[in-house]
Amino acid sequence: MTAAAAEPVAERSEHSSRPSSFALLMNNRLATAGLVVLAVIVVAALAAPILPLENPDATDPAHRLAPLFSAAHPLGTDALGRDVLSRLVWGSRVSLAVGVSASLIAALAGSAIGLVAGYAGGRTDQAMMRGIDLLMAFPYILLALAIVAILGPGLVNALYAIAIVNIPFFARNIRGITLGLARREFVDAAKLSGKGPVRILATEILPNVLPTIVITLSTTVGWMILETAGLSFLGLGAQPPQADLGSMLGEGRKVMFTAPAVSLVPGLAIFLIVMAINLLGDGIRDVLDPRLRSGALTRPSARTAIVRDRRRPKEEPDPEATLDVRDLSTEFHMGRSTAKAVGGVDLKIARGECLGLVGESGSGKSVTAMSLMGLVPSPPGVVAGGTVAFKGEDLLDARDARIRELRGGAVSHVFQDPLATLHPLFPVGDQVAEAIRAHRPLSRRDADAETRRLFELVRIPNPAERMKAYPHELSGGLRQRVSIAMALANDPELIVADEPTTALDVTVQAQVLRLLDELRREKNAAVLFITHDFGVVSEICERVAVMYAGRIVETGKTDEVLSEPAHPYTRMLIDCVPVMGEPERRLDAIRGRPPAVDALTPGCAFADRCPRVQADCRTGELPLTPKRDSLAARCLHPLEPGETLS
Repeated sequence: MTAAAAEPVAERSEHSSRPSSFALLMNNRLATAGLVVLAVIVVAALAAPILPLENPDATDPAHRLAPLFSAAHPLGTDALGRDVLSRLVWGSRVSLAVGVSASLIAALAGSAIGLVAGYAGGRTDQAMMRGIDLLMAFPYILLALAIVAILGPGLVNALYAIAIVNIPFFARNIRGITLGLARREFVDAAKLSGKGPVRILATEILPNVLPTIVITLSTTVGWMILETAGLSFLGLGAQPPQADLGSMLGEGRKVMFTAPAVSLVPGLAIFLIVMAINLLGDGIRDVLDPRLRSGALTRPSARTAIVRDRRRPKEEPDPEATLDVRDLSTEFHMGRSTAKAVGGVDLKIARGECLGLVGESGSGKSVTAMSLMGLVPSPPGVVAGGTVAFKGEDLLDARDARIRELRGGAVSHVFQDPLATLHPLFPVGDQVAEAIRAHRPLSRRDADAETRRLFELVRIPNPAERMKAYPHELSGGLRQRVSIAMALANDPELIVADEPTTALDVTVQAQVLRLLDELRREKNAAVLFITHDFGVVSEICERVAVMYAGRIVETGKTDEVLSEPAHPYTRMLIDCVPVMGEPERRLDAIRGRPPAVDALTPGCAFADRCPRVQADCRTGELPLTPKRDSLAARCLHPLEPGETLS
């Protein structure tokens, strides 16, 4: 079977292994508890006509205020001798119907107003929002009372009143989110594809705001049940003899001191309904959010989870090396699928050395870098094996307090997109000063002075003024220099630079590379430089490691790897790089695609794309073995010096 033919099979396998939405919801224990409680209450309310209950309106003065657990009345009776259990079941039916109906009306009307106003903007936005502001100018409970007073007491009128006063709550929330989404690039792309405003709202913006609508709706249902109960408590909702939870509370108030159970029972029912709806709403919101569909609906922890009995290499780490990574394995557990993003990586960087980590997108470079300091989000990420030794200390065995001490201090990161990593609401100078004060007991004035010195060090012009600027006010090159200044704030011994120049133009890229190289030599810091560009590697790296499908496939001195690589994959990557002065040189792309890391086959992961593949390449485990000079490669049939790929 060819690689192209195998891809759909792997794709189907990946999708089939993902948990269903219901399974994801069941993984959330609180949401499951809310669903169970709410289901019991709803089933009981719907089954009220067929349950063997007494007439909820039948009075029996001879048995008034019967206590709890009476023989004929499990929940006792009220002041008129009516069965509390029967009235509770029928009252819950009414309260749920009114609360859910009012919430749906408010959600539909308010969300529609918010979507249209936020997307259209201009006069449409102004007109709609001024109407919403007019409603919000009145205290909502007084406005509801006024509406009921105009329409007259009754459950239907109470429903309308509650729905109307809650429309602004939805409209304001959805309008604010829509306003930000309407200016995003994916909306511009939808416009360019020919979609009209209605289709854009329905297919592009609505799916992004739907989780907010759901969580707002779940919160509002509880509030509306409480508001309905409040109006009924005041005699403006359900009218005697009809029962709902609010009217039961109002009736129980009169005998609260002599028979507290009469008001305690409906109060507890309201509490359970509201809590169950809120918990279930949180779970549904998480299921609808694709960013949280990881198989376990919990928020990422402060540090990557580490398998308690993880695989450990036999060799002890080199205490002289700044960084010594051995057999590092990082996996992502998503439902029944396990993606081995990093499948046994070995890296060693000496003090003052720069190691380039090269590979195609998706080869595991960034996951490797983030695994060093426990930055891979858990769930779904987990470190399954190996050691990460920093100056001989295994960081995977270190306590969380020690990791926090090292982060931003002895070990720092420079990420690819500084606009995403710098906080948009604070001046860049404050952010660098905060990084300094997190590790050093300096006053605000001293931290600002140190920040200015760092800005000068990274060649930021007019540093005093630039410190007051927000990230969006700076160019891409200046933002990257700010990120480098933050990384250097506490004299790190290891700098992890994750494609820091990819988003920059060629001129600024050269400046940033030169700056990083100069600072690295001045500080004598070790650098792990991640990139997919061999041209960048040749500029600043003494050694290079080539990564493919989560493993190092070749490593060695930069000049040897670039001139005479041993692994066919490295050769093909180099052949993709244009060379100045050779305009006739053919640039051939590597055919096929990297394998899915949740469906790796035995043998060489590059076998399906390799022009030198043989039968023995597809069996067994391929170790990283020395080939010649400083080169080591994970290949059974390496290239000889001067040999090319035919």
